[in-house]
Amino acid sequence: MYVILTSKPGQFRTEPVAGVRPVEAYDYLFGERPKARFVIAALEQETKIRVIDEAEPPVLNLVPTKFLGRYESLEAARRELEHLTAFGSVRAALRPVPVAAGA
Repeated sequence: MYVILTSKPGQFRTEPVAGVRPVEAYDYLFGERPKARFVIAALEQETKIRVIDEAEPPVLNLVPTKFLGRYESLEAARRELEHLTAFGSVRAALRPVPVAAGA
């Protein structure tokens, strides 16, 4: 089972925890500008994902994985991300990036 974790620079970041193993990461580009980072992660057990609001002061939220969209395969999660770049004439793209340790 796979989930997609989202982070938006300057707004919030999502951090995997034990039981959530990052597999692939992508920057979501609008034109040339990165707007978000998506991490496809293998869900190895039910847990709570760390979501940190980056406003001052930062706020930590723990979101149960049961509330995340789930995908049966890595390919299904990739297809879901591809939907983001498939609308009209908007110049959006996904750029693969290295999966950071503890991403």
